[in-house]
Amino acid sequence: MSGQSQRLNVVPTVTMLGIMKARLVGATRGHALLKKKSDALTVQFRQILKKIVSTKESMGDIMKTSSFALTEVKYVAGENIKHTVLENVQNASLKVRSRQENVAGVKLPKFEYFTDGETKNNLTGLARGGQQVQLCRAAYVKAIEVLVELASLQTSFLTLDEAIKTTNRRVNALENVVKPRLENTITYIKGELDELEREDFFRLKKIQGYKKREIERQLATAKLFAEEQFAEKVSLKKGISKNSAHSLLSAAAEKDEDIIF
Repeated sequence: MSGQSQRLNVVPTVTMLGIMKARLVGATRGHALLKKKSDALTVQFRQILKKIVSTKESMGDIMKTSSFALTEVKYVAGENIKHTVLENVQNASLKVRSRQENVAGVKLPKFEYFTDGETKNNLTGLARGGQQVQLCRAAYVKAIEVLVELASLQTSFLTLDEAIKTTNRRVNALENVVKPRLENTITYIKGELDELEREDFFRLKKIQGYKKREIERQLATAKLFAEEQFAEKVSLKKGISKNSAHSLLSAAAEKDEDIIF
């Protein structure tokens, strides 16, 4: 029963055998391609994981530096520097845009920052703490760059993780379900076709034996009829009974002599 549950319910014919073989070839080719895709995605996944670890390690130092720079600005320029900066900023100079990168058929989202226009708040903190404001701005720009890179890596990480799980499920399904089922079906069809061939061969031998026996029976009947005819002629020529003619013919056949009329 387990063997029957692991094969398809098909009619064992030569045509179906060809169809199953073609499906097995397609499944084998698809399994190989998906396996290569899974390996490529796994390599990319590990590379992204290494980048995430290194980026997170550097992010700690960068965020600490930027926070310390903000503290220096507040110490030098005072607590009201926040309102001064907000008044001088009209539009964001750093923006983020997204694009897609194709890795083995999987589209990974990528985020990158870019500068839109020129910075117009260079006079911020000119009266007091201007240099510290510019240093703080540079520190936070670097922090934004790291955060954008980390967001891109983590988004790609999650996308790749889901793609690898899906691909591995398909690989396992092809390897453990589809291919064995097709192979068992092909084995079943071959066995049935061989059995049909043996039955046909046995049937042909039976028919041939029957025809041979029929020919032998016909030859024996013809020989017996010829002997009856010959015995009747001998009995008429010799003037003896038919039984005596049979006996005479039998004796002549044993002595290998011819009957002379």
